[in-house]
Amino acid sequence: MRMGTYATISRVERKLIVTKVHHNMKFKDLAALIALGALWGGSFLLIRIAVPAFGPFALIGARIAIAGVLLYVGLALIGRAPSGLAGNARQLLVLGAVNAAIPFTLIAWAELRLSASLAAILNATTPLFGAFLSIVWLGERITPKRGSGMLIGVLGVATLVGWSPVAMTGAMTLSIAAMLLASASYAFAGVHTKRNLSHLPSSTLAFGQQAAAFAWMIVPALLNPPRLPVPRGAIWSLLGLAVLCTSVAYLLFFRLIARIGPTRTYTVTYIIPVFGMLWGHLFLGERVALSMFVGLAMILSSMLLVNDVGMPRIVRFGRASRAPSGDAPC
Repeated sequence: MRMGTYATISRVERKLIVTKVHHNMKFKDLAALIALGALWGGSFLLIRIAVPAFGPFALIGARIAIAGVLLYVGLALIGRAPSGLAGNARQLLVLGAVNAAIPFTLIAWAELRLSASLAAILNATTPLFGAFLSIVWLGERITPKRGSGMLIGVLGVATLVGWSPVAMTGAMTLSIAAMLLASASYAFAGVHTKRNLSHLPSSTLAFGQQAAAFAWMIVPALLNPPRLPVPRGAIWSLLGLAVLCTSVAYLLFFRLIARIGPTRTYTVTYIIPVFGMLWGHLFLGERVALSMFVGLAMILSSMLLVNDVGMPRIVRFGRASRAPSGDAPC
């Protein structure tokens, strides 16, 4: 469909088109969602390694700065330099705050006391916040099927990682509250993007968010420099956070927001603990327990329920059939 034709139709017709496009998640969108979970699954471990040396403000300031530079250079090299930043500066400043500066810093501060596993569990509340906000602001309907899928996902995360009793000191309570606030901030960012920034391409959103977040973080980062010398492991963790968990991950994230909506995109938080445990086993030799497989099965089941995944049909010789008329090919 040409842009000129789309611009002339009514708002009701546009809503019907968007509803049709986003009704089922395509297989390639599911693959992108899993890849995003793999990238962000490692972020809690990397933060846990780096934050004691850098401190939360310096770590997040450096993460955002490096990611922003890499995003701009990479996008310029492939001919997709961000555009439309000035005309959307106010909305991008909001996005940079609620989707990067605030939640990144809250998570880093919380992980000074919380384990990476517990932080990942608490982060799984993001879809619940997102579902509530989508009902209020976007008019989305949470069916019993999707609601039960979200519940199964939360239970799967608890089964997978395990909820170890912790001493509920004042500092621990504040750390847990910080993680929940970070999750709510992420959920608000998804709805904000859908309402106010969906007309921008993913490249502009990804870079604009980092530039705006850096504007928020530059003063706190400079006022709270890291303690020297910084261990080599902390430096490598920072680079991993900036390159993989931020630059690459947010390009995937905004693409998914545009294609499948915020509620479904935020089910990625169900996958994050899966990959957190997997990377721990592969690179740190952590023990793989039976609960991992049980939790994984529950989480994948929840994804199918919540996202109503449309898998490609298989025909002879292993080739997928054509997509239905009006839909993009798988």
